[in-house]
Amino acid sequence: MPSRPTVLAVALAGACSSLSAVAGDDVASPPPAQMEGVKVVGNWLDTTAAGTVQNHPGARTVVRREELRESGAVNLRDALRRIPGVQVQESNGTGGSDVSLNVGVRGLTSRLSPRSTILLDGIPLAVAPYGQPQVSMAPVGLGNLQAVDVVRGGGSVRYGPQNVGGIINFVTRDIPETFGGSAGVQLQGGEHGGIRTVSNAFVGGTTPQGLGVALLYNGMHGPGFREHEDNESIDDVMLKAKYAFSAQDTLTGSIHHYDGQAGMPGGLTQADYDADPFQSRRPYDDFHGRRTDYVLKYSHVDDRRSVDVQTYYTDSFRGSHIETITPNANGTYTHQLNAYPRNYHTFAFEPRYSQLFDWGQVTHEIGIGYRYVNEAMHERTLRNNKFTSNLWYTPFEGSPYNGPYVLSGNNTGSNEAHALYVDDTINVGDWTITPGLRYERIHSEWEAHPSATVIVKGPLQRRENYSKPLPSVNVIYHLSDALKLYANAETSFGALQYFQIGQKDSSNQFASGLQPETARTYEIGSRYDGKAWGGEISLFRINFDHELQIVGKLPGVPDSHDGWTSLGATTHKGIETAAHVDLGQYSDALAGLTLWGTATYTHAVYKHGSFEGLDLPFYSRRTANLGLRYGVAQWTFNVDAFAQSKQHSPGSPSFDPGKPAVYQTEPTPDGDFGDIPGWMTWNARAEYAFGPSFSNLRLGVGVKNLADRRYFTRSTDNNDGIYVGQPRTYFVQASVDF
Repeated sequence: MPSRPTVLAVALAGACSSLSAVAGDDVASPPPAQMEGVKVVGNWLDTTAAGTVQNHPGARTVVRREELRESGAVNLRDALRRIPGVQVQESNGTGGSDVSLNVGVRGLTSRLSPRSTILLDGIPLAVAPYGQPQVSMAPVGLGNLQAVDVVRGGGSVRYGPQNVGGIINFVTRDIPETFGGSAGVQLQGGEHGGIRTVSNAFVGGTTPQGLGVALLYNGMHGPGFREHEDNESIDDVMLKAKYAFSAQDTLTGSIHHYDGQAGMPGGLTQADYDADPFQSRRPYDDFHGRRTDYVLKYSHVDDRRSVDVQTYYTDSFRGSHIETITPNANGTYTHQLNAYPRNYHTFAFEPRYSQLFDWGQVTHEIGIGYRYVNEAMHERTLRNNKFTSNLWYTPFEGSPYNGPYVLSGNNTGSNEAHALYVDDTINVGDWTITPGLRYERIHSEWEAHPSATVIVKGPLQRRENYSKPLPSVNVIYHLSDALKLYANAETSFGALQYFQIGQKDSSNQFASGLQPETARTYEIGSRYDGKAWGGEISLFRINFDHELQIVGKLPGVPDSHDGWTSLGATTHKGIETAAHVDLGQYSDALAGLTLWGTATYTHAVYKHGSFEGLDLPFYSRRTANLGLRYGVAQWTFNVDAFAQSKQHSPGSPSFDPGKPAVYQTEPTPDGDFGDIPGWMTWNARAEYAFGPSFSNLRLGVGVKNLADRRYFTRSTDNNDGIYVGQPRTYFVQASVDF
């Protein structure tokens, strides 16, 4: 019996029977399991091999490098849109550039991706995983990746915090066994904006003595399709090394540096969008981030045990300029430019141990792990001079902000977190059952530092302690090597973040009612992977005891204020499907032709307040992908489509029955609120591979948004308004291997 991670689905027995009939001999009942064939799995996130994914105890999708290249993807947003259950918002608001990432899973908020554990080779991408989990800076270049691994269920015990939205692991390219490398470039542009260049390079190899080194680079430079997107510059470089000093023992390490900057063109009012959706009214808003990571890991793996000891340190900076424009009673507007420099440091130490035991005809792989994380932050706000104008926007001409910056906010904070987990993967017959428990314990501190220019009202310090046991159970039934049934029940936990701990109410006291988020996720599904076709179907439900959301002031309600509030209970439920078929397996005339697609239905609603029973904001109930690939001789042709149904931007709910708020569906003049229509776009691409005699040169051409479909999203944060989606865009690709 192969090594099997986890999961069950007794309730899908009927569906299993029908799949067995379709699949024929491929899904015949397997012979009795042979315990001597079982090997320790250890850290299952270390590999994206097909067998590991097939035996995962929950919904899991891996998009590989070839698929990313053939899609013409240039950023993480493009890559993640192909995965069922994952919704990616267009760049908008303070996340309005390719430096940031706005991804939501199963109807969870997508603004800056706060509810998924997002990793790079197993290392958290957030500048502070506990205190600042938002990914306003996503420090990873797509060209350096060999796979994107999205685990939507069955992984909460080993990875956290903020894992209610699953685990997204960006996997960088492996160090090759023999010396070699590659280089590639993609140029893209269209009627709006200029030419953007995306380049990548890779070189590395391993000596006969087991020492391997690789250097990876990815860069993105040039304008986007909107005004004030003319200064985007992203550079991502990584040096990886490994030394195998025995057949079972390996030492690996990496140094990674990311630097990204971009203009944030901002949202538009309805009138400005109607006049020119590609213009910008914010000439001074921008974002700059940089990060350096140091990672060292020791691994021992044999047939019976696995040992990992990993430590890492991250040094991150993110800063932005955002203009505030306030209307005055006399019809004029006060303008001011604010700067937000913020520094973060994270140190972590993480040992894991797995041991395989045989007890008769039952095997147990008992895993235990511990992670210590120490975070520190320093967040400042600086303001420039004010000026008054009759215009509600600032023209691009001139330079009104030429005064010195004055410090107006100065906060520090820290988190010391301990996470301990234990699980037991039990293989008995055709079943794999994995009960597990994760325990989180966090000590959080926040402090404001007043000065002559920093005015602090109310208390200056706050310290909080949080702890939570998080049980889970995963079950999988192996009908055959090709067909699996799975189910899981998990608990997730998210501690309060720095600005939630420091948030004050209208009386300048620390806001009451904000508590760490706890959610329970239930999932049941089936996965089939045969020679001719494969697919997956998952049903899920997420129950939040209380979900936190950032809200704005309520019109006509004097005690309301910008900040975070508890929505009370919310529910997310739905179904995810994905399938692919190799049509060449059914007819020689269709050789080289493959079809793939995904379809997801999600229903996420408020369960409390004036919006009870209505949809949560900024998610689509229905999303779908459809793709066709045809490979003939040295040619590859791709056609694919993406569609999503309408979304809502309803405004802020009220939790006071005496002061109800309106769920806004009609568009408002400022562009913040109102429904967002659904849309569908088509893409096409062709590639010619010249073969080994030409250094495996590949040339590709393609078009994104083939029909030039106009679509948009909205934002309700400091860069509020309407944001147009990507127009028709042409691209060319070239790559070589050596």
